[in-house]
Amino acid sequence: MYSASDLRKGLKIQIDNEPYVVTEFQFSKPGKGQSLYRCKLKNMITGVILDPTYRSGDTFEPADLAERRMQYLYNQENEFCFMDVENYEQTFLSNEQVGDAKNYLTDNLEADILFFKDRPIGITLPNFVDLTVTRADPWVKGDSVTGDTKPVTTETGYILRVPPFVEEGGKITIDTRTGEYVTRVKE
Repeated sequence: MYSASDLRKGLKIQIDNEPYVVTEFQFSKPGKGQSLYRCKLKNMITGVILDPTYRSGDTFEPADLAERRMQYLYNQENEFCFMDVENYEQTFLSNEQVGDAKNYLTDNLEADILFFKDRPIGITLPNFVDLTVTRADPWVKGDSVTGDTKPVTTETGYILRVPPFVEEGGKITIDTRTGEYVTRVKE
């Protein structure tokens, strides 16, 4: 069990059988009485944000969370299939659970799937992924309005801006946290 004094940013707790993560935290000690702990909690399943205030005697249950290493297999309608690399069990995540990560999912990519009470609720990708450029318009010299970058489309359908030397068929490294071009992959 956690007490209110254990609260800090990033802590994952369980309230009413739902997992929450502390996104903001503020401690105050009034002149008289108990200490107050103001925080913002984000529901890890629905995304709802709560703004409660707790007193020093309040206790919380740790969230029953587990991460498993899984491999991306395929996308079927609005579900993404992942396979556990240890026991080969398959798990499906919805389009909402995957979110922007779908821009970087390629066959056999390994990612960490977050489970709450054996139910998948989220995905954590590697920080960098290599994707093949499937469409790159030629860059015209003197086209300085765009700041010496051009748009390209990757194998997953993701569109981003890259330097003019990136060509169709080449591989590039993308930072999955920001969605930005990092470097060209040497082959």
